[in-house]
Amino acid sequence: MKKYVLFILAGVMIGCFTPETAPVDTTFRVSRLFSDGMIAQRNATIPVWGYAPPGSNVSVSIGEELREAKAGKDGTWRVELEPRQAGGPFSLSISTGTDVIQVSDIWFGDVWVASGQSNMAWVVANSNDAANEIASADYPLIREFKVPLSLARSEEFELAGGEWNLADSAHVGRFSAVAYYFAKEIAEHVDVPVGIINSTWGGTRVEPWTPPNSFGAEPALAAIDSYMAEADSAYEAVRIKLANLPGRDMGLEAGVAHWAVQDLDTQGWDTVNVPSPWENEGYGGVDGVAWYRLLIELSADQVGDGSGTLGLGRVDDEDITWVNSVEVGRTNLYNSIRAYSIPPGTLHEGPNIIAVRVIDSGGLGGIRGAADDVWLETSSERVGLEGEWRFRFGRADIDEPQLANTLPTVLYNKMIRPLINYPVTGYIWYQGESNASHEQAAEYSELFKSMITGWRTEWRHSDAPFLFVQLANFRAVIDTPSESDWAVLRESQADALSLSNVGQAVIIDIGEANDIHPRNKQDVGLRLALAARHFAYGEEDLVFSGPTYASHRIDGDKIVIQFEHVGGGLAIDEPELGGFAVAGADGKYFWASARIVGTTVVVSSARVREPSSVRYAWADNPDRANLYNAEGLPASPFRTDRDSGSLH
Repeated sequence: MKKYVLFILAGVMIGCFTPETAPVDTTFRVSRLFSDGMIAQRNATIPVWGYAPPGSNVSVSIGEELREAKAGKDGTWRVELEPRQAGGPFSLSISTGTDVIQVSDIWFGDVWVASGQSNMAWVVANSNDAANEIASADYPLIREFKVPLSLARSEEFELAGGEWNLADSAHVGRFSAVAYYFAKEIAEHVDVPVGIINSTWGGTRVEPWTPPNSFGAEPALAAIDSYMAEADSAYEAVRIKLANLPGRDMGLEAGVAHWAVQDLDTQGWDTVNVPSPWENEGYGGVDGVAWYRLLIELSADQVGDGSGTLGLGRVDDEDITWVNSVEVGRTNLYNSIRAYSIPPGTLHEGPNIIAVRVIDSGGLGGIRGAADDVWLETSSERVGLEGEWRFRFGRADIDEPQLANTLPTVLYNKMIRPLINYPVTGYIWYQGESNASHEQAAEYSELFKSMITGWRTEWRHSDAPFLFVQLANFRAVIDTPSESDWAVLRESQADALSLSNVGQAVIIDIGEANDIHPRNKQDVGLRLALAARHFAYGEEDLVFSGPTYASHRIDGDKIVIQFEHVGGGLAIDEPELGGFAVAGADGKYFWASARIVGTTVVVSSARVREPSSVRYAWADNPDRANLYNAEGLPASPFRTDRDSGSLH
């Protein structure tokens, strides 16, 4: 279980850990899913459940149908409503005789769970063509229920909150963009109301979304207990270190930035690595105001006229930055890249002081990002500023030890388990970036399949359609064939296609090299909807996938690759087919010439006389890859040397 702890120490923490079971609140109420504007699954028995004082008689009515139940000793009650065809509106009345809950504007249609990390959470307002999409949104029978961010040590049965919203101009900007564009396609082709349950959390791994039984309940709890023991120890160490700080920022008093001045004595300050969240530098669970300082020596040639540009990458959450006591910039957005202009005459020969005041109100804090995001550019060169900086808190708020959103099962326990009784058509999933490390990318194969099977088992729907988005192209383009953790993760995702009723949307052609959050969510939703039309709605002849590897054979100095899902035929969007690499017995890969022959691709390289294996789109950002079918869907990456021991 120690391997979980290694992954979680830098995770977002929320919700205090309490080993004791809290008393159950038996105030009369119903699950938050049953609220105004809800979409209920058509053609399915609909459980309705909630709490009431023990022994209370609860009646539930909709239309002509009436169901009754009695609250148990624990206050829980449940009834089941008869299946209904698509349509509405209906009203639901739930009563104990003295108290009544009314739910109005109910429609029956198809309900889909949308889950994963930030690319599924990414909202319409931050996606391509947002202004037009929001202005034109008028889909009263597409609705989204947003599950609040929350977690729990063990399975819970009640959501922390949430409400249904209509896909109109007032609300759609906050919808999951992928889920919204998916729902639009489904509503257009199936002509039923569509409900999306948006249960997402940015930056999360697959393990927290997995049911306890998929890990084994005891191992999952052991990982949590181990984490909490280490968190208690770390909390005590931080509390002692910061015990004497006042409730105000000592570095900024009466508008004067005392800790930004050049001649400040920092002998007693800590030393931390930059860029790195301060949680990774021994200050876990701390929010507040912290100061960073760096002394950098510059020559006369470097200084020039004393002007320049300072890059800090992303700072979480807010910053004010000084160079030699001169304020050069301030930003109050945690996800904004900092690049501050330094006025002429500010830099000088000899020692120069950079001071950064960071305010963090929650989650990770500090100067974050990649090493090459932190730099100083003078008139003559760019100097990297990564490494050790002086560091001190001006004011600190120390949180009690809490659960981390990277622990196994904790998101399932609070953001999925309370949904289990609510019938759904299927699931759409966009996640994997947080598992795409060298150590974990191959492991994802079994983890992902376990989660899918676990959800289906808990929902008692063993073949519910599960549709996922394969990771997009991302990061700098590499000119030569090379190893890729993202390619391995895509392969691990594709392994889930071995399960029944699982489909994928390949998007290696619409990502962005410099942004892990591609703004084109329309095509992602469209490709997921194509898979849904096939797996959930029975369009057997629909071309719902791009070409996928089927088999290969070696023909002299060539490899002939057979593809499935070729649709109207294999196609390319450029004069030459690219993205293929071949290797001989030594495992060294070289770019290959490739040509389409019917439903096959024939590849060869003058540098590999006796080829033994082939790869396609095997890179973080496979920009050479341009194989499609005639319907415009991209081919999925693959390799034929998976079992050779060459990777992971």
